[in-house]
Amino acid sequence: MTEDLSPAERYAAARRRAAEQATALASFREMYDFGLDPFQIEACQALEAGKGVLVAAPTGSGKTIVGEFAVHLALQQGKKCFYTTPIKALSNQKYQDLAKRYGAAKVGLLTGDNSVNSDAPVVVMTTEVLRNMLYAGSQALRNLGYVVMDEVHYLSDRFRGAVWEEVIIHLQESVTLVSLSATVSNAEEFGDWLDTVRGDTEVIVSEHRPVPLFQHVLAGRRMYDLFEEGEGSKKAVNPDLTRMARMEASRPSYQDRRRGRAMREADRERERRQRSRIWTPGRPEVIERLDAAGLLPAITFIFSRAACEAAVQQCLFAGLRLNSEDARAEVREIVEARTASIPDEDLHVLGYYEWLEGLERGIAAHHAGMLPTFKEVVEELFVRGLVKAVFATETLALGINMPARSVVLEKLVKWNGEQHADITPGEYTQLTGRAGRRGIDVEGHAVVLWQRGFSPEHLAGLAGTRTYPLRSSFRPSYNMAVNLVEQFGRHRSRELLETSFAQFQADKSVVGISRQVQKNEEGLEGYKESMTCHLGDFDEYARLRRELKDRETELAKQGASQRRVQAAAALEKLKPGDVIHVPTGKFAGLALVLDPGLAAGRTNGHRGFEHHDGPRPLVLTAERQVKRLGSIDFPVPVEVLERMRIPKSFNSRSPQSRRDLASALRTKAGHIVPDRHKKGRAPAADDREIARLRAELRAHPCHGCSDREDHARWAERYHRLRRDTAQLERRIEGRTNTIARTFDRIVKLLTEMDYLRGDEVTEHGKRLARLYGELDLLASECLREGVWDDLNPAELAACVSALVFEARASDDALAPKVPSGKAKAALGEMVRIWGRLDALEEEFRINQAEGVGQREPDLGFAWAAYQWASGKGLDEVLREAEMPAGDFVRWCKQVIDVLGQIAAAAPRDGSSTVPRTARKAVDELLRGVVAYSSVG
Repeated sequence: MTEDLSPAERYAAARRRAAEQATALASFREMYDFGLDPFQIEACQALEAGKGVLVAAPTGSGKTIVGEFAVHLALQQGKKCFYTTPIKALSNQKYQDLAKRYGAAKVGLLTGDNSVNSDAPVVVMTTEVLRNMLYAGSQALRNLGYVVMDEVHYLSDRFRGAVWEEVIIHLQESVTLVSLSATVSNAEEFGDWLDTVRGDTEVIVSEHRPVPLFQHVLAGRRMYDLFEEGEGSKKAVNPDLTRMARMEASRPSYQDRRRGRAMREADRERERRQRSRIWTPGRPEVIERLDAAGLLPAITFIFSRAACEAAVQQCLFAGLRLNSEDARAEVREIVEARTASIPDEDLHVLGYYEWLEGLERGIAAHHAGMLPTFKEVVEELFVRGLVKAVFATETLALGINMPARSVVLEKLVKWNGEQHADITPGEYTQLTGRAGRRGIDVEGHAVVLWQRGFSPEHLAGLAGTRTYPLRSSFRPSYNMAVNLVEQFGRHRSRELLETSFAQFQADKSVVGISRQVQKNEEGLEGYKESMTCHLGDFDEYARLRRELKDRETELAKQGASQRRVQAAAALEKLKPGDVIHVPTGKFAGLALVLDPGLAAGRTNGHRGFEHHDGPRPLVLTAERQVKRLGSIDFPVPVEVLERMRIPKSFNSRSPQSRRDLASALRTKAGHIVPDRHKKGRAPAADDREIARLRAELRAHPCHGCSDREDHARWAERYHRLRRDTAQLERRIEGRTNTIARTFDRIVKLLTEMDYLRGDEVTEHGKRLARLYGELDLLASECLREGVWDDLNPAELAACVSALVFEARASDDALAPKVPSGKAKAALGEMVRIWGRLDALEEEFRINQAEGVGQREPDLGFAWAAYQWASGKGLDEVLREAEMPAGDFVRWCKQVIDVLGQIAAAAPRDGSSTVPRTARKAVDELLRGVVAYSSVG
């Protein structure tokens, strides 16, 4: 082709090639044995041109290549690069990858657990560590050229998302930001914000999956394609699946059969045939089916830890073996090497031998309840191809590099902490994104198991919606407020918070509402013109009509309320043996009172509160039914018609007893005709206000207009639209400056408590600035009031656990076990201080529902922390805590983290023993299983 070019064009092409060879990107590409994708090249070129980048691409598409290019640029330019990740496990993994590529001397690691070579030019860290460095003004930030924020879509996380925005806002302008995100539908909006706060930012969005994903449904013995093969981008749902769903929906349910509906022999035969084709296959059956189809390794997502463990046991009991003898030996060798430091007695407690048996067969569970060391071993073996079937909770989908050939979803419903809810398109994309290993698999497979009530169309909707929106969860906190004020002063801090993505989104949503207000105002003008009357001011006439209607409605409500009170008072006078006439409802007619009911109401089971329903008499009707009636059955006061004696032998559950007493009731009072309740004079008839308004209406000039009712209809529309417009204007007022207003309220409370004095941060405030966490203010107040003075290390560990622990089951009615003595008194004092802070937050309108404020300390881990810090064995601690080892280790590490903060924040002038005790408590906790998880 070059022969067709002119000499000048050949010279220009040669110049271009030479220029490309001289770039950093050219030398970087030589480090990889595969070519880069167009979106990777585009992002790297933007970085080399000095721009920040936001890369939004599917899971497994290789966006981390762009982050690694930032590392390459930093090393080439003699600058530092910080590579941040949302979770420690991902930090550990990235540290291993970069150390392998660039050498251990050039790469460091900083997480809450580990500090390795922290002065290196490239440091991998969790995002919280970088946030803390920014607030502390760390020397490590000098010469920082690049920050990579992997999984930046975490800023949507309700609990931790604010950290990402804090880092983005507070990084120096000279730092180039590389943001790597899953595919989100509003990447351009996020990019616009980054452009505003960070300067020139290139947004690169790629929808392309390097390994194509195929969707399937496994029903019975057969695996069906979700989509029909066909031309064009619009895929049609497989008609076989639609037909099966329709057939199953027409099947009589178990409840229908129980109700005694006879099934014809033909129906039974059809159902037998259907059942032979459609069922939900068992877990071992699914793995065998995937193995036979060559679709292993596979990750099966089950939204329950216990179910993950049960799945492994089911596969073992079924005799499933996915590894050869050589692979089994290799697995045992790796596992024994990785767990050599764990004592034998702990291995028994941790279920090591059952776990090892599963691994040797190529089967494992993966969830947050597992010991971190065990999880890391599962990840390593899976990547090596020595574990071929993993049963995991959705936490595995959050960043850990464990791609598989297939992903299986048992159900499309999961427990979200409050209720069972359908998984979202975003969650489905995240989970199935693990399917298809780049460079290994030609295609990936997502398999959903058939369940009763399955809807192919619903699944197609999940599979077809590739993206989900990024929503800010940013909220100011007490710690953030004192750190900002100390660095920038109140006014500048307020301006900084106004630059948050949360406010950017709120302001953008206001644009749409403002547009609606403008449309409404135009509509109001048209309505006003249509209701104009040539005889007078129709707006004034319409106001009189509304006032009259409102007054009549108010009086009608008062009358109904009075009737209810009178009816309730009459019910309260009833006694057993009274014969009454039920005026309305399903059981209207003659009735005998068996029990007058509870006039005081019933307790609803929540903290002793009562809801007063009024008396609920138990009656026997003339039709032999025994029913508990309510106030709804008595819209008017009830009158006693007669009295009857109820035999002592009467049993309301005995049909004979009911029949005899009902017969006696009809004989005694069947001939009595109840008096009809006479309605009293309506309150409106004698109301002076109504009389005045009616007189004014009749006297108004518009009352005589022949088009009066037509004008009135337009006036009603005008009034309704004006009311809606006022609501929209209030919403606009509520959304603008929301973050700054919350910050103002926090500052006022901190000023009241002497943490701030104008732009000055007091000693108490400086202590709070070093305490990060949900209960930062409570921890600071406990230090201030000396609540933890004179505690021993185990007692302090118990108290600090209440600041971090949150029970998974919030409705646990049993009071948690706590240590006695000083620890119990200190925990009680912490709850008392929280009560005072809670009252203050209410006074200053700081709302926990909005993610701001201090939740109540949870004492549920206090006994476990105390026992472990006191040197008790793992078996005893876990048995009493009734907690999986992984959860126990995670909570211990969080306690250790906060103890470290407390040791740094507590007074160091010798007036407090807390710093020394906190450091000792860290040493006591950091033993055994808690110390095992580290970088290998």
